[in-house]
Amino acid sequence: MKNIPSLIDVARRAKVNISTVSRVINQTGKIGAETQARVRKVMRELGYKPNRVARRLRTQEGSTHLLGLIIPNIQNLFFADLARGVEDVAYKHNFALLLCNYDEDELKERFYLDVMQSESVDGIIIPPIHETDPAVLQVVRNGTPVVCVDRSLSNGTLDKVEVDNHIGALKAVEHIIARGHRRIGVIGGPLDSSTGRERLRGYKDAHAQAGITLKSELIRFGDFKQTSGQALAHELLSMSDPPTALFVCNGLMMAGALEAIAALGLKIPRQIAIVGFDELTLADVFNPPLTVVRQPAYEVGKCAAELLLKRIEDPKRPASSLKLLPELIVRKSC
Repeated sequence: MKNIPSLIDVARRAKVNISTVSRVINQTGKIGAETQARVRKVMRELGYKPNRVARRLRTQEGSTHLLGLIIPNIQNLFFADLARGVEDVAYKHNFALLLCNYDEDELKERFYLDVMQSESVDGIIIPPIHETDPAVLQVVRNGTPVVCVDRSLSNGTLDKVEVDNHIGALKAVEHIIARGHRRIGVIGGPLDSSTGRERLRGYKDAHAQAGITLKSELIRFGDFKQTSGQALAHELLSMSDPPTALFVCNGLMMAGALEAIAALGLKIPRQIAIVGFDELTLADVFNPPLTVVRQPAYEVGKCAAELLLKRIEDPKRPASSLKLLPELIVRKSC
């Protein structure tokens, strides 16, 4: 059976973005004559025919009733719960949801932003890969409403919904200190993300308030993925003078750190205490149950979707910034 060429096939053959192909088809935006000719030539060569019915339906009343959600890692329980919050609000208001996972990869993030625009979504919810994310800023310049979740852009002009990462980390490390620990290792996230920076600030402020000198050799930076948590925990725990406790700044890196602890044969919390930022599946039945900072992920998604619908309805309204409080769940790992 012959494969039917897609918009993506045309974009790849013409060496342009998907959104460029879409604009050529719909005659929107400013596209150079040479680019238009190249795209149309590829469309003829591939036998690509736009779905006229779908295009007509999408342009009725200026709305597709389609929202886009692009998340960094669907394996992260936080983003799975966030997605449910977005979907529930979207469905309630008769919007469908297009969900993509960019896996903390800048090229994939840009690709999926192009897909969202080619599908003429009414708006996009996204945690930007870093604070000066040019791909997200370009989408905004193209006129698509955007709401940032979990992470923000440094220009501060977009709607955003975040968790108070500083307070969550501060409470977690204060708890570790209250349990008698003074050598506390931290596995943080990238410092070019607001989330990573704010959680590190909470770690530092807890030390300062307790009068404990920070030790740079106990600070590591991961990429919010499980493999980095495993590798960095192994580094810290293999030191000649290792930390007595670990604070791990997201759920997947926490899972990796637990792998390292098990591989080294260490007992929690007798030989190494551990506290994570993010709830883990079955954290309460783990042996011992894990102390974590629980984020209101569903509420973050719900609030983001509500803000996006307001932005779609009134594009000129002032930007809103919401910050929700996390909760320290004390169990027995520290």
